[in-house]
Amino acid sequence: MEMAGLVLAAGAGRRYGMPKALVTYRGSLLVQRAAGVLSGAGVTRVLVVIGAEAGRVRAAAPDLTYVDNPDWATGMASSLRAGLAALAATPAQAAVVLLVDMPGVTSASVRATIATAAPDSLIMGGYGIRRSHPVVLGRDHWAGVAESATGDHGARDYLRAHADRVRVVPVGHLADDTDLDVPEEVTHA
Repeated sequence: MEMAGLVLAAGAGRRYGMPKALVTYRGSLLVQRAAGVLSGAGVTRVLVVIGAEAGRVRAAAPDLTYVDNPDWATGMASSLRAGLAALAATPAQAAVVLLVDMPGVTSASVRATIATAAPDSLIMGGYGIRRSHPVVLGRDHWAGVAESATGDHGARDYLRAHADRVRVVPVGHLADDTDLDVPEEVTHA
């Protein structure tokens, strides 16, 4: 079964003061790090959804495969829709989704969440009582996720509405789900 990867990296990073895709974290750009995590987990088709400062992101990391989100300013949901629409033309049967600003997610945590993925899967990484990324969306759910995604919620509402079908894979021992919202968090990481 072909597994695809989506990195959502289109935001302007208003609280951060710049697009987080262009933030350097431990020697690499966050966008490169996220794509590398997916590749390191064995995901061969990795798409990075960009919007704000798209030209700068492309220039800074030209080796990645990009999907443009012209509606990026409306929130994460539009990026998820753009990524899933791009994947619809591929043979991928599931997509693992990462946010660009979560550098604590590891290839090992992605491998754990995709290990049993199928077209009907809904899988989330578990960190104790919290559910977070990586998130796996089986192809059977892409249309429903795209339809229900609004603002900055991404797949959240769809996953809540289908909570009885969501499988949580414990990954807290393999990764952390900290997201970087302000520059001070990078400094202290």
